Amino acid sequence: MTEQEMSVKLAETESRARSNTRRIEKLEQKQNDLEKLVAAVQVLAAREQSVEADVKEIKADVKTITEKPGKRWDTLIDRVLYALLGAAVSLLAAGGQL
Repeated sequence: MTEQEMSVKLAETESRARSNTRRIEKLEQKQNDLEKLVAAVQVLAAREQSVEADVKEIKADVKTITEKPGKRWDTLIDRVLYALLGAAVSLLAAGGQL
């Protein structure tokens, strides 16, 4: 190989090395961005789990709150029925006279 050919090869190799260096730097930046994204997703996943637990707790509380009026209504109906039944039994016991 002549000195001129070696000089050309050396210039080509240096050019390729600079190109590869720029490509590696871009890849490193992309990798850093990807690592930041992974960290952000992990934070979001943790928050999502917390929100999910809160939603379950809220649903249980809402269910308890919505059941209370129904239970109260059932208790009221039972008491009214017992009062009517008691009045009917008292009326029968009194001989049916008012």
